[in-house]
Parts: sequence; structure tokens; C-alpha cells
Amino acid sequence: MHTFEGPPPQRCALVKAFLFLAEQQDAVEEILPTLREQGISVYLLSDKCGVQGINPLSDRISKASDEPLPRDLRANIHIRSTALYIYTSGTTGLPKAAVVTHERVWAASFLQAASGVTSEDVFYINLPLYHSAGFLIGLCGSIERGNTVILRRKFSASQFWDDCRKHNVTVMQYIGETLRYLCNMPKKENEKNHKVRIAIGNGLRTDVWTEFLNRFGDIKIRELYAATEGNIGFINYTSKIGAVGRVNFVHRFLFPYTLIKFDIEKEEPVRNSQGLCIEAATGETGLLVGKITHRSPFVGYAGNKQQTEKKRLSDVLEKGDLYFNTGDLLRFDKDNFVYFQDRVGDTFRWKGENVATSEVADILTMAHCILEANVYGVKVDGHEGRIGMAAVTLKEGQDFDCSDTYSYVVKYLPAYARPRFIRVQPCLEMTGTFKMKKVKLVEEGFNPSLITDPLYFLDLEKKKYVLLTEDIYKAITLKEIKL
Repeated sequence: MHTFEGPPPQRCALVKAFLFLAEQQDAVEEILPTLREQGISVYLLSDKCGVQGINPLSDRISKASDEPLPRDLRANIHIRSTALYIYTSGTTGLPKAAVVTHERVWAASFLQAASGVTSEDVFYINLPLYHSAGFLIGLCGSIERGNTVILRRKFSASQFWDDCRKHNVTVMQYIGETLRYLCNMPKKENEKNHKVRIAIGNGLRTDVWTEFLNRFGDIKIRELYAATEGNIGFINYTSKIGAVGRVNFVHRFLFPYTLIKFDIEKEEPVRNSQGLCIEAATGETGLLVGKITHRSPFVGYAGNKQQTEKKRLSDVLEKGDLYFNTGDLLRFDKDNFVYFQDRVGDTFRWKGENVATSEVADILTMAHCILEANVYGVKVDGHEGRIGMAAVTLKEGQDFDCSDTYSYVVKYLPAYARPRFIRVQPCLEMTGTFKMKKVKLVEEGFNPSLITDPLYFLDLEKKKYVLLTEDIYKAITLKEIKL
């Protein structure tokens, strides 16, 4: 839990009770006065606790009745009622609470059934339960199926297949990065000695997909595309490598969606003389939008009307219509297979998490030496997504402070959002509307032999930024340095 310089965080969840494990007690005690001020009941999952204001809960659970709760306690709950909030990783440092209704929980839980999972399966979850994949598709899906769940506290590439063999796992979950980690492990003779038959997940690169199947056997990959708050999703129920789904007439009729032409430079949809969007042609990359209807609603974010409105797009195919803007670029091929291409706007993806560049820039400019920061993601060969990089200008008379900048980055940003590369420039290039230009910076990357500006690399061992030398660059490209 971090403190943050700036306006106080918005209370959007209106929490009444707070439950935590003993390992988080120190962090909870720091914010206990605030929790008590707001009238929030605080519970520790333990038999006893000596801290005033924290109530032990385990003994009460053990004494609780096993009789079903009275139906009148949920008499006012219906399918469109809020079931829970899942905080998106899309806005680093300032996550949005996506409203998840009971209908959405129910729909997500059927993805296991759609993938061919049965009650006889053993389902292995090693993804965090605070995201949709692990909790809704994994845990809730297993409750719907009635199968056995193996919960691992944290993903481990070295222990993965041993766990699968030990627990007779038949279905696994993944994000693209986790399968890449598995493929990067040293080869062993018994790699195909397991019972896994289905893998459900998203973000899997084509090259990793192919290598995974070659190394670990005939596993049915069920790659999907969805967003926690979105109203449209796909799942690849075929064996087509690289696709996230297939255009299906019934699916499209029930949940209308389309791809529209998108201007990458202006970061907005292309519109015709009538002010309407233009549908992308077959084989052309376009912005995916889902029509907002009673059957496919967009509920939005709790306590954040501004962010909710930003995701709504009107006058798409006809005047007055309303669509959910996924912020994702996809492509449909001539055989109607659907392919994920990229994310648009100021967000890039690294380590399976979304990173909002504007908020990373805000943290960088807290460092005493930095005047302005332009944050973007750059490609690294052999890695999924884009890694964080920033072009910065320095305050007059200041040199780049490697340790001070490092301290702010580590204190206020999660590991996946920390810029690993920093480029110090005399000035930042702007557009005519004072937006920072990123396209050229992204193309130039972080090769010190091609860039004359000073370059720095976030060295986790030395706990500071260090000059990015040719040797460090070479070690990164050869994967001798772990990113």
C-alpha cells in the first residue's frame, strides 16, 4: 500500500467491511485510523488479534451455522445488480473499479463449459484472483462446472509441470507471458508426461503458441479476447493458431459489434462527411466497438462518470447510436477468424498488465531533476507486449539523478509499470495541439549505437538507473539480462 502526493483517493467502492490475512497486518495498521474514520469494520482472518479496532474472524466462522441463509437477505438482488468490483490494471496507480454484475459473473463462468471443461476435470489456477481471468473464468467457472480446483499462490515456471503431475491437472489457465516463461525453461525428457488437455487464457503470441504445442503436446488452446468492463468478447473454439475467435452470425446478432477505421496518429476513429465512422474492410486492422444494448450493456466504473463516458462512442454507424470503445485494434480475415493486433491510446501492455503512460509520467516528474516526461512502450525481441521507456527533459542546471529517480519509480509504481529505459533529451517534440509525439521515439527504441541522447537502464541489483552501454544492450538482446 502506497501513499501518494496529490489529491486524496476517491472512495468509489463504498466499502463497509475490510478482510485481510495476517501477512498484511503491518500495512493495514498504517491505514487503520482512516478505515475507522470512514466507519469500515476491519476483520483479520485469524483466531485472535491484539490490535484495537481489528476483529479476529476465524473463530466466528468456525461457529457459524451451516444452514442456508434466509432468502429474504437477497430478495432485492437481481441479475443486473452489482456483484463485485474488479479494479482494472488499465490505469497504473489509479485503477478504475469496473462494475461486475451477477449477469457478467454468470456469463464468465460459462467459458469453461464453452471450452469443453467438465465436472471430472482438475482445474489449475495460478493467476491472481483480483483479475477477471483467475476469479471469474477460473474460480467461478469451476463452481459452475463442479470440478476440482488447484489454487497456487503464485505462478512458478519451474514448478508448473511438477504441480500438474502431482495433482493430475487436466485444465490450466494462462496469460501469454506465463506460457512464454514455460517455453523458456530448460527442456526435459518428461515434458509431455502430464494430463493437461485444455489451456484457457489470452495474450498468447503465435510463435509461443506453436512452440508450446511442439514441446508440451496436444493441448487444446482456448485463446479468448475480453475486457472486464466490456460488452463484447471472443473465444477461439477451433485449433487455428494465433486467432482469438471467429466471427459468428448468431453471436454478432445477439451482441452487435464492428471494426471501424482508426487514425493512429490522431488517436481517434476516422469519420466520413456525415460524421459517421467507417467500417474496416476484411483484412484491415480496425478499432473494435460493441453496440450498447439492453442485452449487451456497458455498466461502466463505480464512482467515475468521467472515465465511463470516455469509453462510450456515439454516431458510429448511424446518428444517435451508442457503442463501447474497447480501445483495442483487431482484424478479421477472409475466413472470419479474429486476430488481436494492438492497443491504442496512451496505454501499452507489459507482463500481462496495462500501463497508462500519463500516470507513469506523473510519477517521473516527482523526481527533483525531471522537468517533463514522455512515457511510451518499446518492443523487445522475444518478449510479449512493450516495455516501459521514457524520454525526459531536466530542470535547468540539473543533471540526471540516477538514485533519486529510481527511488520514486520503485516507491510509487508496480514492477511492471516502472520505465526500464530513460532517454534524456534537450526538449520533447510536441504536436500542434501540444501533445507529446511518441511514434518516432517508439521506432528508435533503446539502441545506444543509434541514439546520441544519454540513455539509462533501470538496474534492479544496483538499485539505481545506470548508463545504458553497448554491453548492457547486447546482454538484453541475448536475454542474459532478465526484464
